[in-house]
Order: sequence, then C-alpha cells, then structure tokens
Amino acid sequence: MKGFKHTAGAVWSFYRDGFRNMTWGRPLIWLILLKVFILFAVLRVFFFKPAMAGLSEEERSRVVGERLTGTPAAAGETDAALSPETYNLQ
Repeated sequence: MKGFKHTAGAVWSFYRDGFRNMTWGRPLIWLILLKVFILFAVLRVFFFKPAMAGLSEEERSRVVGERLTGTPAAAGETDAALSPETYNLQ
C-alpha cells in the first residue's frame, strides 16, 4: 500500500508541476473541465432520456433484476412482456 501511495503522489506532483510551469496550463485545465461538463451535463440533458422514466420503484427493481439475470422475474411472462417498448427502454 505504501508503494501505491508513493506512486500516486509522484504522479500527482508530476501533473501539478507540469501544469504550473506551462504558460497555457490554467486555460488548458479550464478547457478540459468545460469539455467534461459539456459531455456529462449538457449532452445528457438534451440527448439521453432516462431509461426507466415513468416506472414505479417496484417496476424498476423488477426490470433491473430481469436485465441482470436475463430471466423473467415472474413465471409465465412472455418475451413480449419483456420487450423494450413495454418499459420505454429504447
């Protein structure tokens, strides 16, 4: 564990000192943070709808269980009952 801490500290100081000594270091960091914000916040809001919107907690847990195990939770359910259209998962 001590080797990991030393390596992580060395990597951190390498990047910190490298960005500190660059003339474009601070604008580059802000550009990277802006890009990450755009990727995760803006694109998600406008392009990706929530997969299980409109389902109750019980329905959500059943859908997640079915997706993880690959089998229907209740006996007698057909493949039509498990289609993505049923759960608005497209």
